[in-house]
Amino acid sequence: MAYRFDAEKVTNDIVLWIRDFFEKNGKDCNAVLGISGGKDSSVCAALCVKALGNERVFGVLMPNGVQGDIDVARNLCTFLGIKSYEINIKSAYDGLMKEIEASFGSLSSQSVCNLPPRIRMSTVYAVSQSLNGRVCNTCNLSEDWVGYSTRYGDSVGDFSPLSRLTVQEVKEIGRVLGLPSEFVDKTPIDGLCGKTDEDNLGFTYAVLDKYIREGVCDDENTKELIDKKHRMNLFKLELMPVFEYKPE
Repeated sequence: MAYRFDAEKVTNDIVLWIRDFFEKNGKDCNAVLGISGGKDSSVCAALCVKALGNERVFGVLMPNGVQGDIDVARNLCTFLGIKSYEINIKSAYDGLMKEIEASFGSLSSQSVCNLPPRIRMSTVYAVSQSLNGRVCNTCNLSEDWVGYSTRYGDSVGDFSPLSRLTVQEVKEIGRVLGLPSEFVDKTPIDGLCGKTDEDNLGFTYAVLDKYIREGVCDDENTKELIDKKHRMNLFKLELMPVFEYKPE
C-alpha cells in the first residue's frame, strides 16, 4: 500500500497532544520558541496558537547582527498575533569569540558555525524561564535523520511537535493551518553560512523524505550519503551515555 499522509488528522492530533503536554507539564505555562521565519518555527508557532491561544505563545527573534530575512519572522508574529521579543545576539557572540580567541586561539569552522545556535538556545531558555514558559523545539524528522541540527542548540527543547514529521509533511500541516506560502514554502537557509539547507546536505528534502517514508532512493550515491549522515549523527538524538553504578 502506498504511503499516505493525512495532514488534517495529524494537525488535529498534534494540537491535542500539545494541550495534553501543558496539562501535565505546566497547566498555566506559556509556549516560547525561537522564530526564524522558516517553515518549522512558523508551523510550530501556529500549532501552539491553535492549541493554547495566541496570548500564551511568545516568539523570540535572534538575529546575529543583520539578518536579511528578519522581516519574514516579524511578519509571522504579526500574522499569528503573538507577542515577540527581538534580541540581537551579535554582541554576545562577538564578546565570547574574543574571549575564546584570547585564551584558546582560533576555533574550527564547525565550532564557529555552531556557536550562534547555542547562544540562541540559551537566550530562548532565559526568556522562557522568565515567562513561566516551556520551550518548543522546532526540528523535523528530515533534519534529525541526517543530523542537520546543532546539539545543545536548535536540537533541544521541552516539547517537540514536528520531530516525527518530514519536511513535506510539515509543509502540508502549515497549509492545513492556513499559513501563507511566505512562511511555508520559504527556501530553507541555515542562517549560519549563507547556504541553503539542500546545498549543505548535498540532496533535496524531497529525495530524503521519499527515502525515509518509502525506502526508495533512485541514486545509489545519494542513498549512501544519506545513510552515512544518519549513522554518524544518531548520537544527537540519544540521551547522554551514563555510567551505571550498581552498589553491591
